[in-house]
Amino acid sequence: MILSVSRRTDIPALYMDWFVNRLQAGWLLVRNPFRHTHVSRIPLDPGSVECIVFWTKNPRPMLACLEALRPWPYFVQVTLNPYGREMESALPPLQQRVDAFRKLADRIGSERVVWRYSPILLSRRYSADFHAEQFGFLAEQLSGFTRECKLAFLDIYPKIARRMRDLGVEPAAPPHALALARRLSDAARGIHVSACGAPDLEAAGVSAAGCIDGKLVERLVGRPLHMKRDAGQRRNCLCVESVDVGTYQTCVNGCAYCYANHSHAAAVRKAAAYDPGSPLLCDFPGAEDVITQRRFRRITPDGGRLFLPGFGE
Repeated sequence: MILSVSRRTDIPALYMDWFVNRLQAGWLLVRNPFRHTHVSRIPLDPGSVECIVFWTKNPRPMLACLEALRPWPYFVQVTLNPYGREMESALPPLQQRVDAFRKLADRIGSERVVWRYSPILLSRRYSADFHAEQFGFLAEQLSGFTRECKLAFLDIYPKIARRMRDLGVEPAAPPHALALARRLSDAARGIHVSACGAPDLEAAGVSAAGCIDGKLVERLVGRPLHMKRDAGQRRNCLCVESVDVGTYQTCVNGCAYCYANHSHAAAVRKAAAYDPGSPLLCDFPGAEDVITQRRFRRITPDGGRLFLPGFGE
């Protein structure tokens, strides 16, 4: 099993003490976002979890927790964008996050810290020229501290469409996206640039690769895992299967383009329930909840399937 920590919220920046507590306990609970009373119990022991994939915009809180992560293979995807406060209202200054990125890479190695330049917003303020200049500046600072950069252009989901329109953000037309991707790839300072869910960027020299990259997972684990593509993600996504342990409506980074929150105010209200001792993130089990042991299948090196005790069909 691969843990995704998390597409739904920024656990490393906001809730890392909760996650470390759950690692020490050996399990956690995750509420089904579509069936509220259905709760899964997820085992966290190294025999059950092949790899942990972290997603964050501020890795600084992780620096104090690295010893607790030692038993597990893991890598960290760090999103660094050059946007203003109207887009990312509650994040620390960009330079502080760049410094934290570099410190993390010094501690765990450049292969295990992946830079995400995502999402790419296009507007009068954030023009193609702006992105080319700022991306080059960031690439210069991150050269030698990462091997990979993942690009992604903004998907304007219905829940953020009005917000983006009010901020002057427009969808990237394919020819413009291709031209900008080529400029970013050329400015990458030796960092390999790829994109997940955007095969049309290959003509710009930007290869298609999953954010939860099966090849990187196998290198870190040290054996083949024969993983499947995650069918629950968007079309053209090349990420391999994972189990996400986050909770929607809890990220208080204040990103205007966020698809995981209905609003920043709603996220602040939900985050107020945070208790690092609870098995659920920003939540507590209730009498009406149905808690079931999550079933998963560990993949053996020859491609066979091995049901772990207590987790078979």
